[in-house]
Amino acid sequence: MKKRILSLMMAVAFATTLLFAGCGSNEDTKDGETPLESKEESGSDETLVMATNATFPPYEYVEGNDYLGIDVEIAGEIADMLDMELEIQDVEFDSIIAGVQTGKYDMGMAGMTVTDERKQSVNFTDTYASGIQSVIVAEGSGIASVDDISSETRVGVQQGTTGDIYASDDYGDEAITRFKTGADAVQALLTNKVDCVIIDNEPAKAFVSANEGLTILDTSYAEEDYAICVAKDNEELLNKINDALSELKSSGKIDEIVSKYISAE
Repeated sequence: MKKRILSLMMAVAFATTLLFAGCGSNEDTKDGETPLESKEESGSDETLVMATNATFPPYEYVEGNDYLGIDVEIAGEIADMLDMELEIQDVEFDSIIAGVQTGKYDMGMAGMTVTDERKQSVNFTDTYASGIQSVIVAEGSGIASVDDISSETRVGVQQGTTGDIYASDDYGDEAITRFKTGADAVQALLTNKVDCVIIDNEPAKAFVSANEGLTILDTSYAEEDYAICVAKDNEELLNKINDALSELKSSGKIDEIVSKYISAE
């Protein structure tokens, strides 16, 4: 099946620092980027605009001049099935839902967990993958299990993620330090600015593999489902994406894509 992806790339330097340091802001575009046209401005009905945050391996990340990952490949398959061209816009995670709401993006796909709060703003497709929130600590840390985390623990999270939401509820805002990317949070852990980092398991494994002296707790922090968000007034697109996901699941294509990036344990 042909892949038709318009890669609107960031600087190559960003790819080099993906697992080691993060960057960005709460704006819809990153520093130094030219804001991209919205769907209304481009006037194209044949382009499927996907908003993502490409700092989340193996679901979405940058390598060289390409966007790669589970979400990227699934989105490419969906676009092909809808006879549309996939356009990826890489933005800060906590700006995705607002952009989908206003029609700037057709859909948001960034390892996004379905929550009651998010469902107030956007609709979600059927689930296409499951995730686990894990805890990264330094080797030899006094935090040996999730039960050791308390309101006195310095917890690092990526802002706007479910790790942020859950940890804030569990331990209080004063215990939480929010970072623009997971990589920023991990860097803070390496420099002893936080005691642990709560993040999705697959990115956690990538960060631990890339940085000596870190480990993942055996006990998971939370389990959740990933889905694609679509504007509430775009039921037609929601139904089309769900139909495509159903076909991709039944054909085994989604399992094939996931197994390409995540080895079975």
